[in-house]
Amino acid sequence: ASSRVRSRETMYSYWVRLNAVFFYGLNVLLGLAVCTWVSCLQQDLNWGSRKPRPVVHSVALNELTSLRAHGGVDRALLSFDVAADLRPTFHWNLKQLFVFVLAEYESPSNSLNQIILWDKIVESEDDAVINLTNSLVKYALVDQSTELRNTSVDLKLVWDHMPVTGRLFMDRGHGGQFTLPSQYL
Repeated sequence: ASSRVRSRETMYSYWVRLNAVFFYGLNVLLGLAVCTWVSCLQQDLNWGSRKPRPVVHSVALNELTSLRAHGGVDRALLSFDVAADLRPTFHWNLKQLFVFVLAEYESPSNSLNQIILWDKIVESEDDAVINLTNSLVKYALVDQSTELRNTSVDLKLVWDHMPVTGRLFMDRGHGGQFTLPSQYL
């Protein structure tokens, strides 16, 4: 009978109680994180949401500064204009947006080439209106071979949602299209 009493006393020790309280707290936090994620699904996936969507007014080439062969690859430097209002993407669960201008083109070597030309981290709704005029690229438009000449390039504005909790996803707005010259500049 004395062995049964000792096992009951050790079963309800402080460590066991602390363990139970700790893991109960973790389960509560998990439940709150899931509720947070579910609460933003309607807006993030645009399921019947009446909230306005982000608007990309324009993404366009302003000036092609150079197109040259350099080290066995084609490299183009250019400036562009961007006008967009991304304020509707912000809600209480959005930490920041990673915004970038993407150049897409086809070449004989690859069916799809994607190159980031410019990027910005937007951390508040106040910075979510983007108006750039004649902005130079941060990263040159570089092809892995010499296939940029006479190529049609699509410019797009893309933003990556980074929530406090929940899934990461990207959204994009349509932009402009231009064709690179057939000769080096």
